[in-house]
Amino acid sequence: MLGICRGRRKFLAASLTVLFVPAITWIYLFAGSFEDGKPVSLSPLESQPHSPRYTASSQRERESLEVRMREVEEENRVLRKQLSLAQSRSPSHHRGNHSKTYSMEEGTGDSESLRAGIVAGNSSECGQQPAVEKCETIHVAIVCAGYNASRDVVTLVKSVLFHRRNPLHFHLIADAIAKQILATLFQTWMVPAVRIDFYDADELKSEVSWIPNKHYSGIYGLMKLVLTKTLPSNLERVIVLDTDITFATDIAELWAVFHKFKGQQVLGLVENQSDWYLGNLWKNHRPWPALGRGYNTGVILLLLDKLRKMKWEQMWRLTAERELMSMLSTSLADQDIFNAVIKQNPFLVYQLPCFWNVQLSDHTRSEQCYRDVSDLKVIHWNSPKKLRVKNKHVEFFRNLYLTFLEYDGNLLRRELFGCPSEADVNSENVMDEDDLCYEFRRERFTVHRTHLYFLHYEYEPASDNTDVTLVAQLSMDRLQMLEAICKHWEGPISLALYLSDAEAQQFLRYAQGSEVLMSRHNVGYHIVYKEGQFYPVNLLRNVAMKHISTPYMFLSDIDFLPMYGLYEYLRKSVIQLDLANTKKALIVPAFETLRYRLSFPKSKAELLSMLDMGTLFTFRYHVWTKGHAPTNFAKWRTATTPYRVEWEADFEPYVVVRKDCPEYDRRFVGFGWNKVAHIMELDAQEYEFTVLPNAYMIHMPHAPSFDITKFRSNKQYRICLKTLKEEFQQDMSRHYGFAALKYLTAENNS
Repeated sequence: MLGICRGRRKFLAASLTVLFVPAITWIYLFAGSFEDGKPVSLSPLESQPHSPRYTASSQRERESLEVRMREVEEENRVLRKQLSLAQSRSPSHHRGNHSKTYSMEEGTGDSESLRAGIVAGNSSECGQQPAVEKCETIHVAIVCAGYNASRDVVTLVKSVLFHRRNPLHFHLIADAIAKQILATLFQTWMVPAVRIDFYDADELKSEVSWIPNKHYSGIYGLMKLVLTKTLPSNLERVIVLDTDITFATDIAELWAVFHKFKGQQVLGLVENQSDWYLGNLWKNHRPWPALGRGYNTGVILLLLDKLRKMKWEQMWRLTAERELMSMLSTSLADQDIFNAVIKQNPFLVYQLPCFWNVQLSDHTRSEQCYRDVSDLKVIHWNSPKKLRVKNKHVEFFRNLYLTFLEYDGNLLRRELFGCPSEADVNSENVMDEDDLCYEFRRERFTVHRTHLYFLHYEYEPASDNTDVTLVAQLSMDRLQMLEAICKHWEGPISLALYLSDAEAQQFLRYAQGSEVLMSRHNVGYHIVYKEGQFYPVNLLRNVAMKHISTPYMFLSDIDFLPMYGLYEYLRKSVIQLDLANTKKALIVPAFETLRYRLSFPKSKAELLSMLDMGTLFTFRYHVWTKGHAPTNFAKWRTATTPYRVEWEADFEPYVVVRKDCPEYDRRFVGFGWNKVAHIMELDAQEYEFTVLPNAYMIHMPHAPSFDITKFRSNKQYRICLKTLKEEFQQDMSRHYGFAALKYLTAENNS
């Protein structure tokens, strides 16, 4: 009791100090602002140095007053901070031996509303217990399966990261597809103070597969039921979210609600905002049993430790078995079973305010849940129609969602003030910032956020193990080539697209609106998000190469159209030339046209005729003949069988190789030497270059890229490219020894 009274006295003293010190200070300043009964201006704009009254003495007095005013303001700031801490201390806090700081300094949330919203329900009258420590980790569990859900979860995570002021630990229950996508995404995103753990959803299927379910989420919609068994046994509490959630506030506010749970309350849920469980939506509608309107499970607070002690697994299973005898299947997946359990055990629930799960589904009553949209915390797009739902504020909700959908995820890499985080992975790559080629060198070590398989992907491997994937990279200005390539190449394709977050959504809309692209499921689209000054062409190629599912790949560029039937021809050539057991690079001769509208040649004979007429040319014949001269086009005209050619300086053909070939060198960005270096390394590894006599590809005309324009106009760009070439050749000599000396000789003679 004595400690409590002392706490009150300290609190009162701090309050009086904050109230009276500013008053006394301003009385002092006000009195000091008069000279001979007349006010003296403290503003530099109002001072009049030419006035007789403006003396050195009055100038010093003015400066002294200004200094004193700043000192007092600083003292008041410190006192206010102390008062805030005094207000936030709880009895349990005083029993400890260390002080705590709380997450109120950063983020975009309203700290006053946060303080009002997160205090503990059973706090003493001496003060309210702050529920979330400054660097306390908030745990979030999400079930995510498939390609579409992997895209949705990124938007959810962006909205959480945007507002958050605490470390986060995401527990992702994911199938193999989602794990591959999201593991790469978070690894390359590198957001400080964020940890990711994955749990195999496929291993959990047996836990819930016995439950018949009609919901569109399928078996994955039931997996929230087994989180007590799935998540680590030492994890006491977790926020569980659907993937179609958007946060409009700091998730710490929701985490703090755990401190309001009392007695046997172990589930935090928002009341369902439709009449579904009332059973009056249509004739003969018979829902699962629920308490009143029931509860929506798009947002759940789970007290895992208490649930385990209550034998939650046994509780929900017995309830499900009993109800399924008459209901036969679930209509709303886990939500039906949660509600059936709550119906029998109402004491389990702490009802969350409706703004923690504003449900924009069909037949929703969400508009009755709030007065102003600015009050809302979490938006739940729980209709299959998603953004097309009807609501008087749907434009506000849609704009909120689109904001995070297109928000630059790189901006979310900000550090949390005062919270420890992992060291920068690039810290070991110390480079001289005064180096004129610093920006080029830095690009080699830049980690680009990467979202694999941005669209649905299906691939059935060929039984004869001869399948070939076309590999290419592109940016937004080459998007129009995709449909044409899909028409020319029926085999699998792996594409790396260099896009901003907003451009990625434009691409998504473009692809979903294209019958050609939507009819092709064997095209892997991998988004590499923009960062830095240069187009990371070789990084993009490496991403596309790494994620192929075939034993062979055709290394092409997006502005080339392969001849009709090339896919099948290459598969036959793979067998004929025994590519599986030999180190060969099969060359597809490259040609070009200057015409935007071209009647594409359907045979080699037709192509030769177009060459003779001047409709087609060998690739880069006018500007860079060395790049493809070793292909020996004169011999190709009459060749009927594959023939071998030797490497020459600056050779950069388009080749078919095994998937285990070396990667492209990342030091080459933008324009220049990016393919040349790769072909040189293939030669150093003793690949044999073989030209295919009946294969061809044609380069289609387009506006010059931004990087080639920089190369042509910027002398420093060309100097740095030359420097990087020399360093690459030195590295080749060190790696491949005496055999690599020929590259230096060839370069000097070219």
